[in-house]
Amino acid sequence: MIGFIGLGIMGSRMAGRLLAHGHALIVHNRSQEKAEPLLNQGARWAASPKEVAEHADIVFTMLANPKAVETVAIGENGFLDHLAEGSLWVDMSTVDPSFSRRMAQEAGKRKVRFLDAPVAGSKIPAEKGELVFHVGGKAEDLEEVRPLLECMGRAVHHQGEVGSGTAMKIVINLMLAQSMAAFAEAVTLGEALGFDKAHVVDTLLGGATAAPFLRGKRDKIVNGDFEPEFPLEHMQKDLQLVAQTAFEQNVALPLANAGKELYALAKQKGYRGQDFSAIYQFLKDR
Repeated sequence: MIGFIGLGIMGSRMAGRLLAHGHALIVHNRSQEKAEPLLNQGARWAASPKEVAEHADIVFTMLANPKAVETVAIGENGFLDHLAEGSLWVDMSTVDPSFSRRMAQEAGKRKVRFLDAPVAGSKIPAEKGELVFHVGGKAEDLEEVRPLLECMGRAVHHQGEVGSGTAMKIVINLMLAQSMAAFAEAVTLGEALGFDKAHVVDTLLGGATAAPFLRGKRDKIVNGDFEPEFPLEHMQKDLQLVAQTAFEQNVALPLANAGKELYALAKQKGYRGQDFSAIYQFLKDR
């Protein structure tokens, strides 16, 4: 049986893809309410991470931050002490490389295998099974779990040793955050100069300077509807991971740190649960 822990915006849809492909699933989430749609589709409920481990030989985790991952893995009623030797833990959360390496060590002490496999994509790709996985760990472990990842995603990239998957993911999210903020500033300036918002947005998207993913944010900005596909607070968290990792690597990232504080201000001003494209609205409302 497959275990799945963490049923937020992304995790619930990823778990649903596994169910849709006929896999037996036991799930756990801090709030059982979020699991109800999966339980109605045939998933089994576990009252704790420990209970997941008692019934699964592969456990996926998809959680908000390193603290949450550590809690379900090695905290009270954590799953790691209860997995059978040789079991496989695949952490799909966006965390930092140092943390992934530490969790791999914790798993290794218990003779449990570990992969870090964060995803590129948001709610809609998760629903459609179009996520992209960036995986760190042993190639043979990845091949074992690849069919399951392919139920949830359209591509699986082995980036190298443990920690390399999370390393690539924070590099990607750094570009996402900065591109979104730069686009938002450009639209805000265009409006201040007297242009219609939709005209500015479409002109920028029709040029060579806009990142392709921004086309998917067009209607959110034009219509002011920032229902979350990837919440702003998660982007701010990822930028914090970027800053932490840059410090560990003795790399200066002045733009990344400025962006981190920009998203932090937006989070403090009430935009935390909205899509990260709401950084436009935060700038507009200043």
